Amino acid sequence: MQSVITKTDFSFRGLQSKYEGKVRDVYTLNNNSMIVIATDRISAFDVIMPKGINYKGQILNQISVEMLNKTKDIVNNWLISSPDPNISYGIRCKPLKIEMVVRGYLSGHSYRLYRSGLRNICGNIIPENMLENDQFKKPIVTPTTKAEIGNHDEDISPSEIISNKILDKKMYEKLHYISLELFKRGTEIAKKSGLILVDTKYEFGLDSENNILLIDEIHTPDSSRYFYLDSYNYLQNNKLKQKQLSKEFFREWLMENNFQGKEGQKIPHISNETIVLISNRYIELYEKLMNKKFVKDSQIDINKRIRDNMSNFL
Repeated sequence: MQSVITKTDFSFRGLQSKYEGKVRDVYTLNNNSMIVIATDRISAFDVIMPKGINYKGQILNQISVEMLNKTKDIVNNWLISSPDPNISYGIRCKPLKIEMVVRGYLSGHSYRLYRSGLRNICGNIIPENMLENDQFKKPIVTPTTKAEIGNHDEDISPSEIISNKILDKKMYEKLHYISLELFKRGTEIAKKSGLILVDTKYEFGLDSENNILLIDEIHTPDSSRYFYLDSYNYLQNNKLKQKQLSKEFFREWLMENNFQGKEGQKIPHISNETIVLISNRYIELYEKLMNKKFVKDSQIDINKRIRDNMSNFL
């Protein structure tokens, strides 16, 4: 197996600061730009797992680069170039403190809330008698914001966003519109590949001139959920489980092994066989969504490759 990259420690030219996220390591340079390295870390329920997944970072980065390029007519984004399979290089932005989650189907987190009895999700009234993975009449937006303490994302309604002065009404409405347009484009791209874009999240920031830019990754299996188009109706009509190309199957595996990130719960042992299964699922989504074969990087030392590529680039 190819070595995984779960930790980075680079001294890039012009380095100003470094931030480690759940999956990405962000290096800010003194020329108002950023280097974002997609590692092979995997997180679920806001917990980083102890083992990395082969090729995951490369897959996430390459999908996101292509999707950002395919949506920049809708909204400008932060990306300038991708000098390495695991790296995106772009404009430093001030992140807005809201994630715009768009859902076309009652799946994942929204279904778990619905099953618990909730019918108002972030200001969206959900009809009675819906089944798991049923399609909404039209996509809904369920924003989340980061908790002040801890790392858990919190659901929030548009009225709460505005009343708490996280965003003003005009800014929120603009993000709402852009998010639905991005989801529409993502749905069209997925359909051409025989997939359904079930739900996804978008993050935005402001550049030095206060222009809205789309930031982070988009339409990847970490930020999105996909079903197969050709089997969706049959499986749904027969109340069977949808085959997912997303990280949800890993979350389900964790729940089956009594882990949901709750206090006192222990992360279950993740075997090499499970890692191969997860890696293959990521590769499967890449090849299906991108309509091309995934090319595995042959180099064992990913750190050296990154160091060489970035030295030449910078």
